[in-house]
Amino acid sequence: MEKQNLTRASHELFRRSPDESFESLSALSDYCRTKREQSVDVWHAPTQVVPEILDGTLGLRLGSDGAFLMNDWSFSQLCKCAGVGKETINRLSPQTATRAFSETLPGGNKPLQFYRRDKVIRSIHGTGYTRLHDADLVSMLQEFAVDFQPPQKGMNGATGLYAGEQDLFCFLIDPNGWAEIEGEAFAPGFFIWNSEVGKRSIGIETFWFQAVCQNHIVWDATEVVEFTRKHTSSVHSALSEMRRIIEGLVAKRDERRAGFTDVIAKAMRTKLGDDAEVVLKTLTKNGIGRGVAKQAMEIAQQEGRFTIFALVDALTRLSGNMVNAGERTDADEKAGALLALAT
Repeated sequence: MEKQNLTRASHELFRRSPDESFESLSALSDYCRTKREQSVDVWHAPTQVVPEILDGTLGLRLGSDGAFLMNDWSFSQLCKCAGVGKETINRLSPQTATRAFSETLPGGNKPLQFYRRDKVIRSIHGTGYTRLHDADLVSMLQEFAVDFQPPQKGMNGATGLYAGEQDLFCFLIDPNGWAEIEGEAFAPGFFIWNSEVGKRSIGIETFWFQAVCQNHIVWDATEVVEFTRKHTSSVHSALSEMRRIIEGLVAKRDERRAGFTDVIAKAMRTKLGDDAEVVLKTLTKNGIGRGVAKQAMEIAQQEGRFTIFALVDALTRLSGNMVNAGERTDADEKAGALLALAT
């Protein structure tokens, strides 16, 4: 079984500002819905797009709709549309930049799509772009991922639920979905993301994991599957596909959890042996250090017998006292592997 460590959520943890982090899907939904309600699409032919000075900085007049400022993302898109370097334009005065765009913005009859909120243009696209709102994605999660929730808060207090003007990212796990895969314990989780202004594709990555640290690195993940789609005319069908992916993850969780329950029940009945020397020999044979094995046996003996479950539980408690994260992970893996003895 191949395992890997996933760092996508950790990257989001450290790049997001506090105002882009949300405590719950409900709070995230409210934010995304408000953002959608306050934003509007307008279409204009290139001849109706006129660069001008607005409040001392570069802005765009969009026909009869009026003049608007740009944020960093829409300004980058304007530079790309005009075929000029963003760094070059940033070195120019607003007056010179206005003249530069007047000479470099494309002509023709194909309209441009401007997505604005209040007096700020959020994005600029051509006719080939189709928007999928963050609010629609979160609504789907609230309906079909009801057992999933954010992991424990990261070291900086971030939650795994993020959204801003440019994109959205959610990290969700099922903390009660532990199941057995090849004799080891795993729980299901997924990352999901979108940008309603074209900053990134829409996508989901599902996985089964064994641990999540405070940096939101997902440790020892298996069955990692990714699905993405660009914001073209078929992008709305991605929501249906993501729903099916989540439903499939839930169905596999339920199937595996039933098997895992049987394994745990058997582990609670099955003894590694009545003789302490036999038990110690079995533990060391399975990679448990002699000193740790003896401590685990002392704890398990308080339960009255050396069952597999009692020993696994004892080893897990001992690993929690280890300072080094790598040692804890290794110890937990070895403890979990003992459950295979009950299958």
